[in-house]
Amino acid sequence: MKLIKKVNILIVGLGLIGGSYAKGLKKLGFEVNAITKEQSSIDYALKNGIIDNGTTEISSELIGKADLVIFALYPHIFIDWIGENQQYFKSGAILTDVTGVKGCIVNEIQGMLRKDVEFISAHPMAGKEVSGVENSDDSIFKQANYIVVPTKKNSEEAIELCKNLGEILGFKQVAVLSVEEHDRMIAFLSQLTHCIAVSLMCCNNTEGLEKYTGDSFRDLTRIANINDEMWSELFLNNKEELLDEMERFRASFDELYDKIKEDDREGIREMMRTSTSRRKLFDKI
Repeated sequence: MKLIKKVNILIVGLGLIGGSYAKGLKKLGFEVNAITKEQSSIDYALKNGIIDNGTTEISSELIGKADLVIFALYPHIFIDWIGENQQYFKSGAILTDVTGVKGCIVNEIQGMLRKDVEFISAHPMAGKEVSGVENSDDSIFKQANYIVVPTKKNSEEAIELCKNLGEILGFKQVAVLSVEEHDRMIAFLSQLTHCIAVSLMCCNNTEGLEKYTGDSFRDLTRIANINDEMWSELFLNNKEELLDEMERFRASFDELYDKIKEDDREGIREMMRTSTSRRKLFDKI
């Protein structure tokens, strides 16, 4: 199934990612409406042509005419929203999301959802170190990956529509993973990297370091400028997978520590060669 221009789209949660979806879809000619908690976000989006209509209220009209509803909410808010408002969805509506962890939401939402409405989960691997619709930018999708996360409850039509959403928004690569595969992958590629950046910024408070830093430190700690409310929830919602990856990282870090302590230059170089070889694989994608 392909997204066509007559499809009516509703964004629930008009922050950075929700706003970037809205901006990209509006440019493509879709009618895009939004529900979000801040009136200032609605006002900005309307003034800048990012959406057609928007409200901070639960609008049965906007929800009821939406063919595709995209949720850009924190996991617990997403679940509560569905429980409280799913009666307003039109029959046949497709729901998708941008949530960073899947195990904590997918089965619960699919289990509570009306049988005539379908939820197909997805994860845009894109973002910035800023928040809000004011910083929305659909160009962040251009070099990013997009992951569709189906279950046995999903139809082929919904899966194809979700893939097509990633394609038309301009993501570099569209992939499909199970819920379990997604959460294992995200624990390493995203959550662990944020843990490392946060730990690095917390381990040394020497005054004036910012005056001497180079690009390597700036690059490594870019994501340490972090939304603590969102990321703490994501860490705890993927606790077991993340702890496994942190243990694996700790073992590797301790190995490098020991080699430096023991003046094992060849061992250090071997780890560096492994690092260089594996890092090159990421430059090919």
